[in-house]
Amino acid sequence: MKVIATATRNAVVAALGDLRSVVTIGAYDGVHLGHRTVIGQVRSQATELGAASVVVTFDRHPASVVRPESAPKLLTDAEQKLELLASTGVDATLVVPFDAAQSNEAPSDFVRRVLVEALAVRGVIVGEDFHFGHKRGGNVQLLRELSVQHDYQVLPVQLISRADGVDEPVSSTAIRRALAGGDVRRAAEMLGRDHEVRGVVGPGDQRGRTIGFPTANVHVDGSICLPADGVYAAFVTLRDGTRHAAAVNLGRRPTFHEHADHSLLEAHLLDFSSDLYGQHLRVAFRAFLRGERKFSGIDELKSQLALDIAHARAALE
Repeated sequence: MKVIATATRNAVVAALGDLRSVVTIGAYDGVHLGHRTVIGQVRSQATELGAASVVVTFDRHPASVVRPESAPKLLTDAEQKLELLASTGVDATLVVPFDAAQSNEAPSDFVRRVLVEALAVRGVIVGEDFHFGHKRGGNVQLLRELSVQHDYQVLPVQLISRADGVDEPVSSTAIRRALAGGDVRRAAEMLGRDHEVRGVVGPGDQRGRTIGFPTANVHVDGSICLPADGVYAAFVTLRDGTRHAAAVNLGRRPTFHEHADHSLLEAHLLDFSSDLYGQHLRVAFRAFLRGERKFSGIDELKSQLALDIAHARAALE
């Protein structure tokens, strides 16, 4: 997959040649099953028309600029999103910088500048609830109206429903809601994969090591969506690509900290003893094991940690 950083025709031609394109547009946070359905249609239509398949997305979530006080936590960071988009087989992703000026661009100007002039659009495929441009003034109807003038087709795609029978479409919002309840299995059903977060291992208070349960303290960027506090079975991937089963505690460690102001992610890798300081790890949540709670002392905590590890091992077999 080519990554295009400038919405100009020259940049697009340099990446894809002098082809027209079939395009989808959106934040694409999570690249979940709904997103993949749309991208699959883009690729199919592009093949039929002899065009390039392109995802148009943004360098940050638009809500972080338009309404920063209520912007959602991200399901994927920028690097992970591009990796997931590449895995769909799309020809290119155009990453549009999203700032105050972009947020004020009229929908019709966005279509002309990005879709028509830069991408030589032949087809636009978006979810039926798609909105874009200043104050979300653009929609499928506007895209259709502009298609007559600019010679492209518009194909809205019906949103796919959740696999568990709940009458709700797969969406980034629904996935965040599942994670907020600790339901990582339901989130995975909508993502088509385990929810994964990434971060660098930093120093902790060494308490886990002193009681026989060493943990890697993974520092995850505050913009990323974490599941609810609790203990999880997870897979941890190291920088060398090896994957290890783990029991992960996500929380404020109330046994030792009365008033911690934020949650920490501590991963105990099963049957592993090497030093991980400074490593960039990927933590994929597989199953919720229990909620976080305060213990009466070290002995009770150690007994529970032994149980957590046994339950994590069973959940990951």
